[in-house]
Amino acid sequence: MKAMILAAGLGSRMRPLTDHTPKPLLEVGGKPLIVWHIERLKEAGFTEIVINVAYLGQQIIDFLGDGSLYGVSIEFSDEQDEGALETAGGIVKALPLLSETFLVVNGDIWTDYSFEHTFQLSNNHLAHLILVNNPKHNLEGDFYLSNRLDKYTFSGIGYYSKKMFTELTFGKQALAPLLFKAIAEGHITTSLHQGQWYDIGTPERLEELNNILLNSV
Repeated sequence: MKAMILAAGLGSRMRPLTDHTPKPLLEVGGKPLIVWHIERLKEAGFTEIVINVAYLGQQIIDFLGDGSLYGVSIEFSDEQDEGALETAGGIVKALPLLSETFLVVNGDIWTDYSFEHTFQLSNNHLAHLILVNNPKHNLEGDFYLSNRLDKYTFSGIGYYSKKMFTELTFGKQALAPLLFKAIAEGHITTSLHQGQWYDIGTPERLEELNNILLNSV
């Protein structure tokens, strides 16, 4: 199975930190956010990683290279000419580089979630989403667990079948409407990760996580 890291966002809420540095290269705990992902993916058995880039994307390409420094193989899906295609649009463009079932992880989160290289989608399901407990900035949650009692927050981690995207046309497209439709049709399953998870959406959250990681060493 291949993994895809989403790294094409503008990082607008992280300004001025992202005025000259793409968000995935911002450091936390002594290393760039995207390097944390690559190292965890490798530990889990992922050796082929696809990364989409747009805003200041050449910096990410130059920094990571072919991935050999990290013991993996990296291919880039370059959206710099189109501008960021949003999540679903970015996946559609990268689809030829991906495996039939593939993992997607947002580049702007930090987590201790154990990625599953051998994850299998069951029956006719198109995706499996990893949910987390609701943070202060998203108390209402996003999706239900299978018991439909409470809503939890989408972690930005999911396992997908190519079938979910093959009929979409190329262009800028958000992922959320696609997920809600597939969930309503019973094509998506969910599970809850109760470990560490941080959405690095603001400079303050980045600094908070940085202090946590540095103090835990």
